[in-house]
Amino acid sequence: MKFLGNILWLVLGGIIIALIYYMVGLLMCITLIGIPFGIQLFKLGTYALWPFGRKLVDGPNEPGCLSVVMNLVWILLGWWEIAILHLVFGMLLCVTIVGIPWGLQHFKMAIASLFPFGKEIR
Repeated sequence: MKFLGNILWLVLGGIIIALIYYMVGLLMCITLIGIPFGIQLFKLGTYALWPFGRKLVDGPNEPGCLSVVMNLVWILLGWWEIAILHLVFGMLLCVTIVGIPWGLQHFKMAIASLFPFGKEIR
């Protein structure tokens, strides 16, 4: 069932979400300061490619001071807008019974996109 959900996710827009994350991640990696943010966007892009059957968990020894500070900088720089978009898409998809599994994946991605530092995707 996870495989079918992931295939439908890709066909119905997951590939576009992942490509956007990857393109913005490449742009962020142009500067030395943007590299940590670009790496987090690559992580989110990978999560957006195959979200069913994966979980977002705290990394080892997390949350640490550096990840808390980086998450704060992430939010202050405006990346919270990605989380709001995932929340809106999740609510729209949960209106129908058929869209509930995809809406729940958007809710998981909203959490991942709001606090990406110190998290691992398994």
